[in-house]
Amino acid sequence: MAGETGQHGSHVLRAVTLRLCSAALFGVMNAAIKLAEGWGATLGEIMFWRQFGATLLVLAIVAHGPGLSSLRTKRIGAHVLRCAMGLASMTLNFATVMLLPLAESTTIGFSMPIFATILGALVLHEPTGWRRWLAVLAGFIGVLIVTQPGSGHIPPLGVATGLGAAVLAASVSILLRTIGRTETGLTTVFWFSFLSLAPLGIVYVFTAQAHAPQVWATLLAIGLIGGLAQIAMTRALHLGAVSLVVPMDYTSLIWATLLGALLFDRLPTPATWLGAPIIIASGLYIVWREHRRHVEETRVALVPG
Repeated sequence: MAGETGQHGSHVLRAVTLRLCSAALFGVMNAAIKLAEGWGATLGEIMFWRQFGATLLVLAIVAHGPGLSSLRTKRIGAHVLRCAMGLASMTLNFATVMLLPLAESTTIGFSMPIFATILGALVLHEPTGWRRWLAVLAGFIGVLIVTQPGSGHIPPLGVATGLGAAVLAASVSILLRTIGRTETGLTTVFWFSFLSLAPLGIVYVFTAQAHAPQVWATLLAIGLIGGLAQIAMTRALHLGAVSLVVPMDYTSLIWATLLGALLFDRLPTPATWLGAPIIIASGLYIVWREHRRHVEETRVALVPG
């Protein structure tokens, strides 16, 4: 019993550590995206190198670990759908990073649990009580505080792409619930990255241009860091419950604030300081209520009829 408890504690620590690492790595990747864009790289180039670098990374890890045969799948259709949705989400997310300061783009991304709750209720018909609907409403109020529609303090296009990315990310999270039942994290990351190379390769042909060595290095770093972040994020979910690891994602705002100040001399606006805690509190409450619902469903299922 003591050994099982120790093993569980080890898994929890690893899950939290991996999720914290993924939040930091995604923060560094976003900063690299802004640097590459500032040095002349286009969105098409950044997207291609993000997926190309991630594909190389996954292949290297798999080749030295479980072997390439572990990437076989019988659910290629689900991976194609995940790839299409993931590419659309990534495109909007990267556009948001390029259009907005790091802290603001990161904060708007925190609205994903809000949309996941709405989609879960509408698509999966998940029970959603009035408390979670209040949390959703509070989250939207936080988004309105940060974005201040009509004020022009941040580009409206960046707000639109950020919210669109959050909606699509929520849709992907629902799809990944089904894929994750049969596929490993490495397999899912590989097929997403690999399948996206064909359409992104076509885009790259028309957007590729000459760059200084530092730009090429940054583009490759975006792919490797992004791939590593994605693997760490996925692995954390295999080791720990969603309610445990997802709150760690909010530490990305710390990295966005620090990197924004150090690299771009930009600090969050007062509206962001006010709205971000509301959005984060909304997301944390939604995750906690989802955890409580699963605990209750498990308890009822274990009670003999």
